[in-house]
Formats: sequence, C-alpha cells, structure tokens
Amino acid sequence: MQLSFWEHDAMLDADLIVIGGGIIGLQTALELRERRPQDRIVLLERGLLPSGASSRNAGFACFGSLTEILSDLDALGDAAVLTMVERRWRGLSRLRQRLGDDEIGYETFGGFDLLFDSHLEALQRLDEVNRKLQPLFGRAVFSVDTGTLAASGFGPRVKALVKNPLEGQVHSGKLMRALAKLAAARGIEIHTGAQVDALEENGGEVRVRVKGERNAVFRAPRVAVCTNGITGELLCDTGIVPARGQILVTEPIAGLPWQGTYHLDQGFYYFRNVGERVLLGGGRHLALDAEATTDMALSDTIQGALERLLHDTILPGREVRIEHRWSGVMGFAADKQPIVRMLSGRVALGFGCNGMGVALGAEIAAQTAELLLA
Repeated sequence: MQLSFWEHDAMLDADLIVIGGGIIGLQTALELRERRPQDRIVLLERGLLPSGASSRNAGFACFGSLTEILSDLDALGDAAVLTMVERRWRGLSRLRQRLGDDEIGYETFGGFDLLFDSHLEALQRLDEVNRKLQPLFGRAVFSVDTGTLAASGFGPRVKALVKNPLEGQVHSGKLMRALAKLAAARGIEIHTGAQVDALEENGGEVRVRVKGERNAVFRAPRVAVCTNGITGELLCDTGIVPARGQILVTEPIAGLPWQGTYHLDQGFYYFRNVGERVLLGGGRHLALDAEATTDMALSDTIQGALERLLHDTILPGREVRIEHRWSGVMGFAADKQPIVRMLSGRVALGFGCNGMGVALGAEIAAQTAELLLA
C-alpha cells in the first residue's frame, strides 16, 4: 500500500521524534514538551502496548536493597554507588511529582531484604551503609526488623529481615496509562505498532524508517532513542545488554500476613503483594547467558526456581495456585550506570535502567531531553 499525498504532506514531518513508548520514552517526550511547547513531537512505539519492561515489570519503587548495595560497593566503589542511589531516589521523586501517587497506585509499605545464612554477614556492615547514605537521606535507611519477620510466616531459611521504610510500590499498568494520558494531553502524537528498523541522517534531518506494509519514513531534525533493553535490535555497540526478567502472580490469598516489597540474594529475587496476591520474579542469575535475550518466552528453569521459592520460603505449607506468568526485557550496562549520550549531532540515546526503570526513568528522560536540545 502506498502512502497518500496527505500523509506525506502532513503526517510524517516532526520537530522532534522519540523512539520507544515505555517509561523512559514517554517521559522524554514530556520533558521535550516542557522545553519546546510549540514543537511537533512524535513518539513511535513498536508494540500495541510498551514492548520492553515498562508495563511488564514488578512495580517496585525502590533504590537498592542492603545486600545489593553492598555487592555494588564492593564491585563499583563508593562514588559510583552513591551517585546511582541518588539518581534512583531523585527519579522516583520526579515521577511521583509528575503524575501523583493516586494515578500510579503508589503505596508505601516499605522495602525488605530477606537474609539467609549465606548473607547474614551483611548485618555487620549495616551501620557502614547507613553512614554512607546519611548525606543523601538525612536519616538511617536500613534497620533489622524482628517484628515483621516473626509475623511473616516465611520459611526457616530466612534468618533475618532488614527494613527500608522509604521504599514503595506502584501499579505498572496504571503508571503507563497515566503517562500516555498526560502525553496525549500535552499534544504529543503517539503511534503504536510503529517498529523502527532504521535511522539515517540526511543533511539537516534524521530519517526514521518504520517497518510495515507502507514503509513510512518519519523525518525530524532531532531524534531520541529510548528503547532500553531492545536497543540492540536497532543499533549496534551501544553498551546495553538485554536481560529477561520472568514473573509470576498467584491467586488472591486470604489472610496474606505481610505487605511491601521484598528482595533476597542481592536483589536477584524479588516479591511483593498486589492486594492479596503475591507477585514473584527474578532468578536470571541461574542462567545469565540464556536470560540475556529479547525473547519474551518463559523458561522451565527460572519458572521452576520461582515456584520452589514461593512454596518453600515465601508461603511454606500453603497450597497456592498461580494465575499469571510473563516476562519483560530490561536493559543493563556494565557499570550499572544509565547510558545518556549523543550518538551523533542529531540523535540522543537515553536508556540503561539496569532493572530500576520505575526509579530511573524520569531521571534518564530529563537528561536525554536536555542533551538532545543542547
């Protein structure tokens, strides 16, 4: 099918184009709108719904568990980790201010780190981490919570529970719906089912080719690429590696004895309540190479590990039916820092949430928009 004259004449040219309609892309478009109120801004999303992890994540409004932060301190050093935590906290604040807590289903039940015998040594460094985070938060972040542990009903492998009262949780579907609604209200044109398969700079414009029966080519002087974990399908050598995260959700459980967001094993496993349901995800460290993929399929290895954790540790001795399973694709960088840079004089890159898209999306978006318009 050929494009019409009307489509060529009025629908393909823009002042700014954002590729990717997830939590980074939508907020990048909103940041561009704040800076360029009169510009025509077009956002292109490959799926009918966001394709990576934005509406397929666990909905954690977190900035790092005790064991994860300790692992990062040992691997990356104090300066990098403190910068990382600060950006996550600032991004969460920006997101909540932009949309409002009610619109995103934000709840503050606290964040917790479950410690097995193998990680009890983390307690010896709890005060050290609190001292390092004190300048950012003005208070102690982590504390041992014996009361919640006693009432939780967790299995005997759980030897201690560390609480962070500053963390919360969101409804990822409501969050993405609120972002899309706000973007539309601000006059941002959103095209779904628009899979970009090529970028080409031609003189004073960037040509953005959309795969499909009509092979439409959008044009703009400046383009932001915000495709996170699936960036490798469009661009090479960006420093981003896909990481599949697999999740399951149970049926409602009467009398669920705990609420909040929970991590264990340096954040590789995570679970939370969704009302009276349990959402559980993670386990990619069991097969890191196999899970470095954009394939949305589920694996028996990971799903089996999640089910064992659910039945042996989280809800021991209870028969629970699983009602939902899915996966999403995150984007990781080697140094766990977001990637925000110019690919060329007209194309900016903004991605690399490293599993922290809810926390980092707003921060990456603001930096990407500022860089693109500099």
